[in-house]
Amino acid sequence: MSDIIHLLPDSIANQIAAGEVIQRPASVVKELVENSIDAGADSVQLIIKDAGRTLIQVIDNGKGMSATDARMAFERHATSKIRSADDLFNLHTMGFRGEALPSIAAISQIDLRTRRNEDELGTRLQISGSKVESQECIACAVGSNFSVKNIFFNVPARRKFLKSNDTERRNILTELERIVLVNPEVEFSFVDNDIEALCYPASNLRQRIINVVGKNFNQQLISIDIDTSLAKITGYIGKPESARKARALQYFFVNGRYMRHPYFNKAVISAFEPLIAPGENPNYFIYFEIDPSTIDVNIHPTKTEIKFENEKPIWQILSAAVKEALGKFNEVPSIDFDTEGAIDIPIHDPLKNVSQPRVNVNPSYNPFKSPSGSSGYQRPSLDWEKFYEGFENDREEAPQELEDINIFSHPSSENGLNKIIDTVVPDIVVHYQYKSRYILTSVKSGLMLIDQHRAHIRILFDQFLSQIRQNRGVSQRALFPEIIEFSPSEAAMIPYLIEDLEAVGFDLSNLGNNSYAINGTPSEITNIDPIQLVRNMIGKSIDSGSDVKEEIQESLALAMANAASIPYGHKLTEEEMNKLVDQLFSSPTHKYTPDGKTIISLLEDDVIDRMFK
Repeated sequence: MSDIIHLLPDSIANQIAAGEVIQRPASVVKELVENSIDAGADSVQLIIKDAGRTLIQVIDNGKGMSATDARMAFERHATSKIRSADDLFNLHTMGFRGEALPSIAAISQIDLRTRRNEDELGTRLQISGSKVESQECIACAVGSNFSVKNIFFNVPARRKFLKSNDTERRNILTELERIVLVNPEVEFSFVDNDIEALCYPASNLRQRIINVVGKNFNQQLISIDIDTSLAKITGYIGKPESARKARALQYFFVNGRYMRHPYFNKAVISAFEPLIAPGENPNYFIYFEIDPSTIDVNIHPTKTEIKFENEKPIWQILSAAVKEALGKFNEVPSIDFDTEGAIDIPIHDPLKNVSQPRVNVNPSYNPFKSPSGSSGYQRPSLDWEKFYEGFENDREEAPQELEDINIFSHPSSENGLNKIIDTVVPDIVVHYQYKSRYILTSVKSGLMLIDQHRAHIRILFDQFLSQIRQNRGVSQRALFPEIIEFSPSEAAMIPYLIEDLEAVGFDLSNLGNNSYAINGTPSEITNIDPIQLVRNMIGKSIDSGSDVKEEIQESLALAMANAASIPYGHKLTEEEMNKLVDQLFSSPTHKYTPDGKTIISLLEDDVIDRMFK
């Protein structure tokens, strides 16, 4: 029997490795831009077409490569950063395993042009599906110019499962932001389908954060800076009032590398807990500088998860640093001893005679002695007859027909039964509002409870979604337009959402520099901050990762319904309750909100009966 185990060809092995390293176009962007940073570039340009499906191009002014290095870079496990196993624990750069470029070459067509400063001519290398098609000397600028074309062209199944262009573009922007935030000294530009969408000039860290998240965040930043033997922690946290329920700006960086760390996130959350409402998340941009020998960055293919040797002590240091920053900027409530009306503590005067405080007591006072002088407690006299004055008169004025009704009469007495029904049961269903939160009403099988807030969300969602799809939203012009400023990543998504926003009744005009004027809002919405509403809708649409137009429309409709619905604690009139219930039951899906929360609950008759047994 012949042997069955054999070595895979390099082309197949590279495709398998690509499945771990290269998951989508954003993965290519991450690897290529990080390589540019490692090459010492201070200017990086990212160009994409069709959200990276057709082209991902990264141009830098780094040190470039020789002809031999350019060819060797595409061999598996070829790297310039590791000479021995000990180097794995002393890493200060990004890419080091030598899998990124061969993995990219295995599933795309690559055109690389690179030149070192000391060389007169550069090198052009063309690779398709791990196969080198040509290598030649050319004249080119110093640095590297990577063009990655037709990603997953030879793996159709992987290309088929790529998300929509909007989703893939968002993923690319996310990866770019993570690199931009940790390299403020590097200039970045982003060109999307021949249009420059973003440009980040070289700056200091604070200015880079402001450039990424928006100028309105400038006043919300609080700096943190602490240096210990285990770690140096610097960066910025957002003021408590900038906390968000969703899409919070939360970034950890370790030695220039972005990471996710739920354990450290809890350290920051715990410091903010007394200052923010439950369910809200603080913003932070925190940078760690740690001895590379005490961390392991090689536990995840994308290197976004890092293992720390001294995790618990660093947790305590981080929590203390955040609390100190909050306290330093008077964000933690404290006792104010300078307020008006505070206790005035007298200054001791040794020459002044101070008398001892005394308590004056009347020894003859007896609380059980009546004013007349007799001892013992006496009940005060009350004239109970006054409570019944007019009662007999009211009873005499009661309708005679009610007195004639015998509720225990036999059902065979048809006239008496009809009289009871006509008197006790109203012509319309009566609703009762419980604690300004629930609507109670009697139904055939028991007692029905309706959540008024969720019921209104269901009603408004159906209305807004219908308006968006039929493009018939009515806009109410604003007397004074509101100005809203987006972060660059949010502003990049506005062109893909503007049509649906206008369909529901919003009127936005582009003012440039990521700013928009809100000239009109949907006529159904009143007493709501339009800036916060638009920001929430766009944030929710980005978070949902909607892949098709219908899902984006539903996301916008739900965000508007949540913002415009009746809040808990709002008192409703009988007419308003009737209208709300009628509109709710006209919806084909009246039992649940669009996000799956229960609207109606039924307390059945037999359950009520058992309560009284």
